[in-house]
Amino acid sequence: MTHFFRPSVLATLALGLSALCSVASAKLPAPSPEAAEKAAEAAAKAAWAGKVDNYKLCQSQDRVAAHYRKSNKDAKPAAAVPACAEPGPFAYTPPAAKPQEAAGAHSPPGTASSPPSTNTPAASAPKS
Repeated sequence: MTHFFRPSVLATLALGLSALCSVASAKLPAPSPEAAEKAAEAAAKAAWAGKVDNYKLCQSQDRVAAHYRKSNKDAKPAAAVPACAEPGPFAYTPPAAKPQEAAGAHSPPGTASSPPSTNTPAASAPKS
């Protein structure tokens, strides 16, 4: 009886697969702003599609429950359940861009204990 897979063939195959996995797990560069916007829109559309699916499921469950109650005389009356919420048409509004600081300076890392400036001129300010 001949074997198709020999131990050396299996070892070579395992080594090749592990090399392929290490190449596939390499770090990818950060996406461009356009790609990030497209990804955000695709995520929003997928979330909306999930809401539509849930709405259709809710409607079909209501139809099945109504048919059951109509055909079965011993069925309990319907419990108070909220109506199915229709998600409406898909509408995506991208998030507003965060304004950059005008001077290019950044706030200090600590929590401020007083305002950064006062109306008192520097010449008349108390000396410390």
